[in-house]
Amino acid sequence: MSAGVSSSRRLAWTVAGLVVVLDQLSKAWASAALPPGLAEPLIPGLLRLRLVFNTGAAFSLLSGQAVWLGVVSLVVALLLVVWIQRHPSLPRWQWLGLGSLLGGAVGNGLDRWRIGGVVDFLELVPVQFPVFNLADVAINVAVVCLILDLWEGRPRERR
Repeated sequence: MSAGVSSSRRLAWTVAGLVVVLDQLSKAWASAALPPGLAEPLIPGLLRLRLVFNTGAAFSLLSGQAVWLGVVSLVVALLLVVWIQRHPSLPRWQWLGLGSLLGGAVGNGLDRWRIGGVVDFLELVPVQFPVFNLADVAINVAVVCLILDLWEGRPRERR
């Protein structure tokens, strides 16, 4: 395997690892430093800190289903690992998107398995939007990257 072929895979793993580390460190900090439920300005008029514990998925869907959602996170992570391993050369937006999605799934999955829910602590001020975390940001970045990959219209190899 050439260095170029494995470099996109290595970059996907690096992105996933960075997302998990930054996500878990930020959640540990938020859990230790923020009083539950109280809002504290971070960037006035844009972003505030509010520690909440979410036992559901996005927008608190499936609240109380942490075990089920933990299984979903695990399955998604395993499928992404297989995908990355089976594709030694990934286009730029794909490796960034898959690495971000893997990191986000693992970050939130670790919370679900370890503490029975996800630690959220970032809240947008100008719009009504659920409180979120860095893993959630990474998952949204992944969606944008994968859309950009599709938009570029790269021909796909035949299976």
